[in-house]
Amino acid sequence: MISEPPENLNFKLMHVGVAVSTLGPTTELLSALFGYKVVSGPFDDPIQKVTVNFLAKSAEDVAEIELIAPLAQDSPIRSMLAKDGGGAYHLCFETSDIDAALAHAKSNGCIVVSPPVPAVAFQGRRIAWIYTRSRQLFELVEAATV
Repeated sequence: MISEPPENLNFKLMHVGVAVSTLGPTTELLSALFGYKVVSGPFDDPIQKVTVNFLAKSAEDVAEIELIAPLAQDSPIRSMLAKDGGGAYHLCFETSDIDAALAHAKSNGCIVVSPPVPAVAFQGRRIAWIYTRSRQLFELVEAATV
């Protein structure tokens, strides 16, 4: 049985992750088609072995688009690109307590694919990855401390 999240986890949708072979062409396409512009990045993350940038149309956007391209030959994003050419593949949620969020996810049958590690794109805040029983991938980012 799936349990509701504890109130103290404060989940908030941050971005939709999109796998691309290189950042430039898709950045230009989203700008021309929809008016999206780079709001941060690009960031090279040697831990995740990817380069990313974040796009939004305005400050009022509920969530950003994260474009993710391989940084190295052994980048995990390469398998996604080889399989189906890329595209949207994860949602990212910010949480006020990443460790408790992972415990909650595990209690709901999720697998922790990657435990918390610092991420360049989030100023060293930790990220983790979970995989659901229905084969969905989610990223968790710990909220910034004020």
